[in-house]
Amino acid sequence: MGALSKRAAAEYLQLQDDLAEAYSIDDATRTFAVEPTHAQELNDQITERVDFLGRINVIGVTEIKGEKVLLGLNGPATGRTDTDENDRVPRDLLDLKNNMYELFSTETDVSLKFATIDAWAKFPEFARKYLEAVQKRIALDRILIGWNGVKVEKQTNRNLYPLLQDVNKGWLQQARELIPEQVLKPTDPAVKIKIGKGGDYENLDAAVHDVKQMIDPVFRDEGDLIAIIGSDLLAHDKGKLYAAQGQTPTEKERIENAQVIETYGGLPSFLVPFFPAKGILVTSWDNLSIYFQDSSWRRHLLENPKRSRVEDYNGRNEGYVIEQLGKFAYLESDGVETV
Repeated sequence: MGALSKRAAAEYLQLQDDLAEAYSIDDATRTFAVEPTHAQELNDQITERVDFLGRINVIGVTEIKGEKVLLGLNGPATGRTDTDENDRVPRDLLDLKNNMYELFSTETDVSLKFATIDAWAKFPEFARKYLEAVQKRIALDRILIGWNGVKVEKQTNRNLYPLLQDVNKGWLQQARELIPEQVLKPTDPAVKIKIGKGGDYENLDAAVHDVKQMIDPVFRDEGDLIAIIGSDLLAHDKGKLYAAQGQTPTEKERIENAQVIETYGGLPSFLVPFFPAKGILVTSWDNLSIYFQDSSWRRHLLENPKRSRVEDYNGRNEGYVIEQLGKFAYLESDGVETV
């Protein structure tokens, strides 16, 4: 059984005080509910830790289950009515098809050995750095689940599902279930869609262009579509560019400075954390959302001498939303092969 050193104990007490002050409570070592205003501030801090979360929507809602909250016209709304014969009929701002969301209990619980706190205590601003590290882990896990989550299990298992596949249904899984006609994959699982010379698509441009054609025409030319492309596909394309042009120093420098690609299929293209390695997604940033229930955030900081560690419990209800289903098209990573 260990114990905190005097210096580490002082840092741990500072961490307690910082948490109590941040959330306007008396004691951070007791389970406490984070007030909605503070939950929003905490969420904003988490969002700032990873660039991708700053691009999409991360929204606090009051109900654990309900209608999507973002407004976005599902197609044109302008016209004219002969009011002598007909009433004017306004266009609903919401996509009425599959317009619901549901949130699920989500825990991010971490621990820190007394010995680690002892080692870190000599560095300035230990409490701030620790809180930032926890926030970044929450941010990264949100993205990991968003791309890889396929189900919601009552008891999750990180050993069996290291990509957190059992924590929640992410965006790609929701597309598979709600809009399977907009998820491109081989009809025969044994046959792959080949990208490259002589394949089903001669290059990545052609593949992205084809995925874009699955987007509802009313969204296709609004000017905000982007392509998110898997790392293996980008690496394969980069390798071909180097093979063709990389022997010339000026060309090699140009490829590096431009990060090899800026557009594919006429769309701005991005590499994001944890996205399936051979997948292609066409959507817009504001079509991807994470909802959290602003009254559900719970936190508890515990000193556990039985395990010689400090334990930090973070819980909230959250879920994933595709705001407009017609604006989402995906090429399934498992069905792709590069040639």
